[in-house]
Amino acid sequence: MLMWLSLEMTDRPGQQMCCGPSAIASPPPPPPVEIQWQTKTALSIFPVIPELIKTDLTYTVQAGYDPTVDPMDLNAGLADNVSVDVSSPPPPGTSKRTPHSIIIGVRKGGTRALLEMLDIHPEVAVAATEVHFFDWDENYAKGLEWYRELMPYSYPQQITVEKTPGYFTSALAPERICAMNSSIKLLLILRDPVERVISDYTQVYFNRLENHKPVQAIENLLVRNGALNIRYKAIQRSLYDIHMRNWLRHFPLDQIHIVDGNALIHDPLPELQKVELFLNLPPRIMSSNFYFNQTKGFYCIRSDGRERCLHESKGRPHPVVNNTVLQQLRSYLQEHNRTFFRLVKRTFNWQ
Repeated sequence: MLMWLSLEMTDRPGQQMCCGPSAIASPPPPPPVEIQWQTKTALSIFPVIPELIKTDLTYTVQAGYDPTVDPMDLNAGLADNVSVDVSSPPPPGTSKRTPHSIIIGVRKGGTRALLEMLDIHPEVAVAATEVHFFDWDENYAKGLEWYRELMPYSYPQQITVEKTPGYFTSALAPERICAMNSSIKLLLILRDPVERVISDYTQVYFNRLENHKPVQAIENLLVRNGALNIRYKAIQRSLYDIHMRNWLRHFPLDQIHIVDGNALIHDPLPELQKVELFLNLPPRIMSSNFYFNQTKGFYCIRSDGRERCLHESKGRPHPVVNNTVLQQLRSYLQEHNRTFFRLVKRTFNWQ
């Protein structure tokens, strides 16, 4: 069981939270990373790159935080297919409002599961799509009214919740959200950062297969020239401390509730009760709203007389990763994890 701590952040000398640019100095670059190949491990049913298996060699690369584009990332199109349903009048007494709370990330952290589970609550109205308003310049240029029109109709007693996982790793999203509403409540769901990297790869892998595009073995992306490829975007998204620093420049910690994604998978109710408390919602989500689906291997939702599970793309099998590569990835992320724990005054059961 995790120990949950609360912290009320106050302005400190040299760190002023605001909706404008911050004067906080960037953290120093991480230390060099070494890959020490030790054993041969069966890589998986996913693509295998035999030349990655080496012995008795040590390689070194100077680490640096670089937003280099991941060659396996799908090209992200704008949300042009998002349209407003004008075929029927809205329910009487409802209106479209900008969100009271936003699920800001992280990608492959469990954002869809969190949104679907919050949708159980009668006083929550959720946006149907990932709008990418605050992280995509083309959408942000369309203005706040365009954004508001993409929100669901809600009653006065309801709160509107939007989720776009890309916000957490966006350099501009914190300042833009703060400019819209500096008192907004933010939800951030995180999981073991190593598992998140593998899940990130898996999603892109299957997306590329479905679009008849070439794929690569995960080891070929995690390792370049014998060293850990810290420019791989999936790794950069798991540097939680770097992204969290950016959010804490604009919001106090007590406005950001962190949901334990690993705990949500195994026992959703306690995590959701904490979210209800954070959002000042009356307790309406109960254990009877969930049942474990043995076939899928995770919890599904039961509400309003209906049962539903997440899309079939969720819970896909992960590749078996070369053990030496996996350990080096875990070692590299450990210091970032420790820094993140200090920032949020809380620890997680990440190895």
